[in-house]
Order: sequence, then C-alpha cells, then structure tokens
Amino acid sequence: MDTSVSLLLIALLIALSAFFSTAELAVAASRRVRLRQLLDQGEYRAQAVLKVQEEPGDYFTVIQIGQNSVAILGGIVGEGALSPFVQQLLLRVGVAMETAQTAGVLTSFVVVTSLFILLADLFPKRLGMVAPEQVAVRVVGPMHFFLAVFHPIVWFFSRLTDALFKLLNLPQRRDDTITSDDILAMAEAGAEAGILDASEHEVIENVIELDTRTVTSAMTGRERIVYFLLDDSDELIKARIDQYPHSTYLVCDGDIDHVVGYVDSKFLLSRVLKGQPLSLRSEGLVHKALMVPDRLTLSEVLDQFRQAAEDIAVILNEYSLVVGIITINDVMNTVMGGLVSPLDEEQIVQRDADSWLIDGVTPIPDVLRALELDGLPHQDDYQTLAGFLMVMLRRIPRRTDAVEWGGYRFEVMDVDSHKIDQVMVTRLRSGPDGPGGAAQQAHMDSASKAL
Repeated sequence: MDTSVSLLLIALLIALSAFFSTAELAVAASRRVRLRQLLDQGEYRAQAVLKVQEEPGDYFTVIQIGQNSVAILGGIVGEGALSPFVQQLLLRVGVAMETAQTAGVLTSFVVVTSLFILLADLFPKRLGMVAPEQVAVRVVGPMHFFLAVFHPIVWFFSRLTDALFKLLNLPQRRDDTITSDDILAMAEAGAEAGILDASEHEVIENVIELDTRTVTSAMTGRERIVYFLLDDSDELIKARIDQYPHSTYLVCDGDIDHVVGYVDSKFLLSRVLKGQPLSLRSEGLVHKALMVPDRLTLSEVLDQFRQAAEDIAVILNEYSLVVGIITINDVMNTVMGGLVSPLDEEQIVQRDADSWLIDGVTPIPDVLRALELDGLPHQDDYQTLAGFLMVMLRRIPRRTDAVEWGGYRFEVMDVDSHKIDQVMVTRLRSGPDGPGGAAQQAHMDSASKAL
C-alpha cells in the first residue's frame, strides 16, 4: 500500500477512535442534574443523553465494537505505514538492509502507537472529562448513526451482556439517587474550588444536619431558662424583665416542671403602658406552650412549629421533666452558624494551630467539624462535649480531668455546680503507639466495659 494512502487511513482511524473515546467518557461522566438544566434551557439533545444513561447497553456496545475494529485495522495498516520511508532513508546513509528493515518496522510501530495514545485516547478523554455535558450532547447524534449501522451485532452482544448480568445478579442500571452525603461532597468540592465561600459551605452542612441533630443540641438549657410563677408580683416581674430582657418567658405553677404556658413581653409592656396590673392569671395573657420530646430532630421540631403556628417549644424528657426550651431562632442560628455567631460569645475559640477552648455545651457535630474528626466513641449516648467527657470518665468530671482520644487531649478547665463550662482541647503530637494512643485505648476499654 502506498505510504500516503496508509497515512490517510491512519489519520481516519485515529479520528474514529478519538470520537468513540470522547463519546464513551462524555456520556459516562455527564451529570444528570446538569443535563436536566440544559434541557430546561432548550438543549433538546440533552434528552437523548439522559435516555442513553438510563439504558446504556446498546450505546457502549457500539463504542466497544468501533474501538476494537479500529484497533485491529490500525495494527494492520500501521505496521508498514512508515517502514518503507524509514528503510529507504537508512539505506541511503549506509545502514545494512536487515538493520534498516528492523528499524523501519520499529519506528513505524512506535510512531503510530504514540499517535493513537495521544490523539485517540488521552486528548479525547481529557476533553470528555473537562466538559462532559457539552461534549455528550454533540456526539450523541452521530452515535445514533453507528447504532443503526451495527444494530444486528449490537443486539447480539447486548443480549449476551444482559444474560451475564442476570447470571451474576448484578444491577443493569446506574443508581442516580442523590443522598445527603452526595450533596455534602459536592459542597465540599465547591468550597475547595472556590465556588462556595466557607460560610456558604457551613450553611449547607448545617441544613443537612437538621435531620440528625436533636433539639437538645440547640436548646437553651434548663438552668438558663428565665421563667415566671403564676403568683409573681408586679415588682418581681418587672425586675426580672429588666435583668433578663427576652421576648418570651415561660409561666409555671410552683416550679419549672409545671409549665402553664408562655407570655409575650410585648403584651406585658402594653399592660404597663395602660397602667394595668401584670397579673399572670389575667385571661388571655398566658398562651399554651408547645411541648416536644427531647428525642426530636431539628427538622422535626421545625415541622412542629409550622403545624402549631408557634415559634417556641418546651422540651421534655421521658420523665416529663423540663430539660430546656427551643425557639425557631435557635434553629435558624444553628443553620446560619458563623454568619450570626459573632454577635454572641463563640462556643469554640481556637487559641493556636493545636489548641481550642470549647464550651461544655457545644454540640458534638460542631466539635467534630472544628477538630476535623469523623466521630467520637459511643456518640449516640450524648449530644454535647460535656456528655462525651461524662461517658468516657464514667463520673461527673472535675477540674483538670482529662481524656485522650483520636490524637487530642480533652481537659476540663472550669466546672460550675457540676456543670462543665470550659474544656481545653489540645492536639497530641505522639503517634498511635505513643502515649496518646495508649491513653486513648485505655479510656476506650474502660468506657466499653462500663457501658
């Protein structure tokens, strides 16, 4: 075969192979969400790509037939494509015939193979990865032509492939269900790429966590609740409002565990301006409070707020004792995270690269995020950092008590009436077999036996 004809055939085969490689990777890498966006924007070819992704068997069978056919033809044509030219060139400079023939074959093989690797494999696949959806909508039309041409062969091999999948009990369709983990992974990738700000990434994570975080992680604890008793005098009510200004106050009968309802401070202010007494037994002043169990998630309590048309709820444990209160603002503050926390005292303060001062009531998800930990032992048994220390120590912690786990040292810095106020967390520099790792294992064993 003439050298020019051989080179033309090789160029054609490289182009075909590049097309099949691009068509294969582009469709496989295309995101269904992005394809639906293109379809909504009027790109109707995206519908064909979505259909191929739903039933990819015939499509990829054509690609494999095409690629294997091109590879075989490329080997036949390429073997002698450049051999005569290289051989003649070497003979002119005095190289022996046998050596010139061998060098010609090797040179032809190396050059043709390199061209196929570069132009028919690496370049088209990288192109398909960079912009998969845009490439997929352009190649899906021509691929339908090849589907029609090779239909009998495609049908035969597709049925054999289907039989193998059934024999091995393998799924024949891709699972395109998007989970919360997928959303978090995409958000993290967007943050790393600079598309999302750190605060936006945090908000997305917090929204996803609403289904896993319980109300106790965002509540105002029992000891911090400001409440009135039904028989409190006007002077006592005014003094308490002056000392603890809030928009809403619980009203109890005798003690905090007997909640009658709640009163809105604006109604109290209205009575003061009108010169009326602040008697909490006045009709219509105290509203019935929404009661929720302490095992509800933040997402579930939002549903309760919507159904009851309330924005405050009293949280009860299994013994019907009040453990705290939660408002819709508490849930929203949990979602907004760092966007609103600068207005309040931060629960987690990073002192340097290897140490943090953390409030004992800080929710565990916030602690894990700050320390970049995947989890803590027996995590279902507590909601806060203080709870983690209690579970690990198996007693009420005292100042200077410490637990070492996961490469960190958790030391109690301040305790107020058995309540852990501050914990110093320090990153340990020892390896898993060093002092830190040994202490971690000791604590783990102790906690496991106690549980």
